[in-house]
Amino acid sequence: MIPRYSRPEMTAIWSPETKFRIWFEIEAHACDAQAELGVIPKENAEAVWKAKDVEFDVARIDEIEAVTKHDVIAFLTHLAEHVGSEQARFVHQGMTSSDVLDTCLNVQLTRAADILIADMDKVLDALKRRAFEHKDTVRIGRSHGIHAEPTTMGLTFARFYAEMDRGKRRLIAAREEIATGAISGAVGTFANIDPAVEEHVCKMMGLTPEPISTQVIPRDRHAMFFATLGVIASSIENIAIEIRHMQRTEVLEAEEFFSKGQKGSSAMPHKRNPVLSENLTGLARLVRMSVVPALENVALWHERDISHSSVERGIGPDTTVTLDFALNRLAGLIEKLVVYPENMLANMNKFRGLVMSQRVLLALTQAGVSREDAYRLVQRNAMKVWEEGKDFKTELLADPEVTAALSPAEIEEKFDLGYHTKHVDTIFARVFGE
Repeated sequence: MIPRYSRPEMTAIWSPETKFRIWFEIEAHACDAQAELGVIPKENAEAVWKAKDVEFDVARIDEIEAVTKHDVIAFLTHLAEHVGSEQARFVHQGMTSSDVLDTCLNVQLTRAADILIADMDKVLDALKRRAFEHKDTVRIGRSHGIHAEPTTMGLTFARFYAEMDRGKRRLIAAREEIATGAISGAVGTFANIDPAVEEHVCKMMGLTPEPISTQVIPRDRHAMFFATLGVIASSIENIAIEIRHMQRTEVLEAEEFFSKGQKGSSAMPHKRNPVLSENLTGLARLVRMSVVPALENVALWHERDISHSSVERGIGPDTTVTLDFALNRLAGLIEKLVVYPENMLANMNKFRGLVMSQRVLLALTQAGVSREDAYRLVQRNAMKVWEEGKDFKTELLADPEVTAALSPAEIEEKFDLGYHTKHVDTIFARVFGE
């Protein structure tokens, strides 16, 4: 976790203090359930809760672990220092380390998911507002980076909204999938602990019991979670790439807000660079970097090994913290994005009506010209625009083969911009609802 790309609310989830607090709650709730079943004395379970307000000493736990070489045992030893050895002797009864580690990890991931879902709402709100603001702001659509046909800036924002909305729904599903816990003991058989303990702990921690665990919670759940984060990161990059293109000097249809006192280059005082969207492109790469390791964690030896552990200690915090930062940066970028409608029209008209070629092609076929001949006639005049700087409509009106099929008024009508925006309301209703 790099402080430069971190927000406090998300980093707090992954702090050692938070982790040990979750471990304590898991152990204490397990003791309650064990006491209810009559497995351990109630007074011992109650004694464990004496540590509920304790600030666990991370340095002390690290000191114990340096000797034990086992993090959970180090924590349990430190807990006993607060509760008392006699009162704490039933803590962790029938449990294995993964019961604590895996259940804690999934608590952390669900909390992280809740923050990320709220982050996506910020992005969606910004995209929706800008979409309606520019619903009828005409700009040229591009395919292969080349002028295609007119669209609107509102539709650009709307398609990003729809993509992010799908991402949010995937994240909600991924959160549900990861929100399981396991208190099933060694190799997951419940031989030394009653399944009722697992049910109680999960209920208290906001999880559902894992239907069948080995000694660990199945890692296909985690793979799906991180894959979902990777897809969301790719959607962030998709938006960032569009903004980077729009801010190019030769295009300049939109640009990132440039604040008072901001500097674009140490060498060139004139520069206003798309630094935020470039940064988002890089952050997206970091988030996606976790996907393959998460997929490779699915395959473990027999009932468990710990090849997944070191991976998750890294990608758990790093990926959620980075994505949290990126989503918030994206929301702010969209909210403040400066849009230039006049430049959009100027760019669209740069090739003097060329973008209306399909309308003319279709009109010729409807007038009885074969598609092959219609394409030849339109392309012949279009190439004059590309190569000689001619005006497309003027060339069509001067082409006797074209005017033999279409009247001047019919040709003129094919250059009406409103034709291309007539279904914008329909698309908006599909994306945002009626």
